[in-house]
Order: sequence, then structure tokens, then C-alpha cells
Amino acid sequence: MDEQLLKNHFYERLQRDVPLGRFTTSRVGGPARFYISANNAPRLAEDIRFLWDHDIPFFLLGSGANVLISDTGLDAVVVHNQARQITVSPNGERPTITAESGTIFAAVARQAAEYSLTGLEWASTVPGTVGGAVYGNAGAFGSNTQSNLVAAEILHREKGYLLLSSEDMAYAYRSSMLKRDPGKAVILTARFAVEKGDKESIQALMSEFGERRRRTQPAGPSTGSTFKNPPGDFAGRLIEAAGLKGTRVGGVEVSPLHANFFINDGTATARNYYDLIQLVRNTVLEKFKVQLETEIEILGDWQDA
Repeated sequence: MDEQLLKNHFYERLQRDVPLGRFTTSRVGGPARFYISANNAPRLAEDIRFLWDHDIPFFLLGSGANVLISDTGLDAVVVHNQARQITVSPNGERPTITAESGTIFAAVARQAAEYSLTGLEWASTVPGTVGGAVYGNAGAFGSNTQSNLVAAEILHREKGYLLLSSEDMAYAYRSSMLKRDPGKAVILTARFAVEKGDKESIQALMSEFGERRRRTQPAGPSTGSTFKNPPGDFAGRLIEAAGLKGTRVGGVEVSPLHANFFINDGTATARNYYDLIQLVRNTVLEKFKVQLETEIEILGDWQDA
């Protein structure tokens, strides 16, 4: 990478060797060789276009959930998406709420509730960003992004700016057309359909979902749900049935509350997470002949980590 080229373009925004663990929900991850943040969608698009035009490797970081970065870090430009503007359009037959892709999805749900708009209550406990939710079809409590998305504005490396509907995204379980062809596009904004409702009822349902989440999912630093649910089953059930609850590697433990969450006790390394993931996957495969697929994205060099 041409550091001078980066300095000439990004000026004081460019930082070197920034530890990424401070930005991940697991609190692990080594340094980014270069780091910049983008605080609005137009700037995000400009940054990504520059990096594409110069074939500079980059990683787009959102909330830091559902990602595991090696202890050696990333030899790339990490673009931290902090574009978080929310616009509510509450009137008309079809109210909508639009958010920039760096917005935490739960914040969108809370904003909808403030305007007495229903339909996004399920997202009120989702820790990831709007961009991550649109990219991976995030879901909870029987609903998902696919059911609410009206359109996503994206920047495509070859096709420029596009507006993709929910149908265009070709959604599947925790997947989309963009996720199945990674590196080609960046999500800038997303518009969601909501309906007029009763504010007290909306807030009550959000409180119920929040309480249910607290009862069933552990607190503490983690990558979030580690494995996708295999067809007709649940990853957490298989891990528990394999006798792995409470299993530890270094500072990481398979949660005794929900076996698909691996919790950092404050001393963990990314390598601890990686090794525990392999242990759990191999044990479940041996016992049940089921190959678990990670829901999290595993990044970086693991040979010497």
C-alpha cells in the first residue's frame, strides 16, 4: 500500500496501527495497519470509491459484532462506518424510516417507537448496524430484515449507485445476494416499511423482547451468535447436547446460558476464540455428523496468531 497516497487523500483522518479490539463486541482483535472513520453516507461512498479506484485493500467495520479479527490485525485500511443519520417519514399511507448504514439497528427501532410506528420491534435488541442487517438478513423473534426492507442504496464497484429492493437482494437465511458475492458493493442507506401504531403497545413489546433476550442470552463481551442454525435444528442445542457448555479455551467460555455464545472473561485473545470455534465445530461434527457454519466473519492471518 502507498502510504503517501493515503496521506495525500485522507490527511489527518488517516491513523496507523489502531487496535481494533476497542471497536469489536468481543473486545479482541489486533491493529489495523491504517484506519479511517466515515461519519456520513456521502463520505463513506467517497472513501470506498477512492480505495476501489486505487485497488487498495480495505475492510468496512460497523458495530464490531459478528466479526472475529486475528490478534495480528488487518493489513488493510479499516474504514469504520459511523454514518448514523436517521430520517423518519411518518405520514402517508405507507410510513417509512430511513437510516444510514452505520446506524445501530436497535436505535432505528427505538426511533420508530418514538413516532408510534410499529413493525421494527423485533430489531430493538439487534446490536449490529443497519448495513450489517441488510447485508446478512439479520433477524430475531420470528422476523427479519427481508420483511421490512423497502430499498437499500448501495455503491457497486462496477455499476455505481444502485437502489435495491428486498426482492432484488435475493434474501435467504442470514444471507443475501451481496453477501454471496462479497467485495462488490457497500450499503449506504436503507429504507424500512413501518405502520402507524400505539406507542405504549410498541414500547411494551420492545420491553418484552428485551427481557426475553436478557433471560436467554448471556451478557458480557462476545462475537454474538457464533454459528448459523443448521436446517431443522439449532446450533445452540447441538453444542449443548455435545456437552460443551462451560468449555473454555484461555479466556473464552461457551456460555452456560446459551451455548451458541462464546464469552470473553476479560483476558481472552482472538486466538482463544478461534481455537474454541474449531473445538466446538469438530466435536459437533464427530458426535452428530453436522457441519456447523460460522455466522461470524473470521478475518486476518491465523497461521502465526
